[in-house]
Amino acid sequence: MEISKIKAFNATMDSFIEQLLPELEEIYKDLHQNPELSMEEFRTAKIAADYLTQCQFEVSTGIGITGVVGVLRNGKGPVVMLRADMDALPVTENTGLPYASTKIARDEEGVEVGVSHVCGHDLHVTWLMGIARLFSEHKELWKGTLMAVFQPGEEVGRGAQSMVDDGMLERFPKPDIILGQHVMVGEAGTVGYRSGAILAAGNSLKVKLFGRGGHGSQPQTTVDPVVMAAATTLRLQTIVSREVAPIENAVLTVGALQAGTKENIIPEDATLKLNIRTFDEGVKNQILSAVKRICCAECAASNAPREPEFTELSSYPLTENDALATARVAGAFEAQFGDKSYETKPASGSEDFSVFGRNWHVPYVFWFVGGTDPVLYLEAKKNNQLNAIPSNHSPMFAPVIHPTLKTGLQAMMTAAAAWLN
Repeated sequence: MEISKIKAFNATMDSFIEQLLPELEEIYKDLHQNPELSMEEFRTAKIAADYLTQCQFEVSTGIGITGVVGVLRNGKGPVVMLRADMDALPVTENTGLPYASTKIARDEEGVEVGVSHVCGHDLHVTWLMGIARLFSEHKELWKGTLMAVFQPGEEVGRGAQSMVDDGMLERFPKPDIILGQHVMVGEAGTVGYRSGAILAAGNSLKVKLFGRGGHGSQPQTTVDPVVMAAATTLRLQTIVSREVAPIENAVLTVGALQAGTKENIIPEDATLKLNIRTFDEGVKNQILSAVKRICCAECAASNAPREPEFTELSSYPLTENDALATARVAGAFEAQFGDKSYETKPASGSEDFSVFGRNWHVPYVFWFVGGTDPVLYLEAKKNNQLNAIPSNHSPMFAPVIHPTLKTGLQAMMTAAAAWLN
């Protein structure tokens, strides 16, 4: 749409958004209280599918285990795909909210964990459900095809690919544009966009180091994997600081070091779990190569009985927004939000959202919606304490419902309207 048409479209739709907010708030609180782990989002998927059905979408379920796709055709025009991820995290919520999650579940390794939506995917689902209803009930204002995709398993980096592998590209219309958004720490009521790289590539590995166990009083008869793991952990931290050029952006984190059961027993093995974030394919490959070189070298230095075992846990591609499509979204955001829309810096988090665009070979745009209380955010910014605000994945992460709920609806609606003319 032209900017003038987008403004007229938004002005009309804003009044309907206001009417819809109470219903969506209740949906959001219900989703927040009933989170589900990755690839197990059966309840959430049913709620989304039932809602799409009520909105007259053609609905398909069980795609890539729990994925849901709804298609709403409204005459000739572009095909716009909107995506929301559904899964929660194995984190015990500590927000103190009256609608906080108290759910307990078993993860893929059979460990009992708390489950919560401390990444904000419950908001993402609620936003897309709201958009489905808005466009369904006001077909006179737009033309084209709207495709609503509720995706499983983003937190494990498998959900988007599982939907693609389940025939999504053959079963549904090829989009002209794919759009998505994420609630983040930021002033509620604002949206941040960026052309090019907006989210990092992410790679997670499990490295098993093998030693030779024995009694703690006789270390000379053993090969201690705990010492091996500790040395490896420290040496891995030199990759970014000493092997990657300072002008490149990269992060390597060892998030888990697991070994042993008792203080006087030297165990047989130790396990490291590490995560890498990069913005360049060459840098990513360089770091992955260095990780394997260092792990193997430390094992050799310790006289380990065998080389380490490497297992990929997850792999996220770089999220790199199309330049022309981003300019179109940015213009629409400026018409809707004025100075509350802005060009953001890249974030070091990762997403599998781009898997859809990469496989369909179509442009995509991903952006951020601020979810922090504006007074709290501006005060923290003034005092240079933004890092003190609980971020996504923190047990304390809690977006304010208002105006975040409305802003996310407006952002997704506005971006979609830039194509559905």
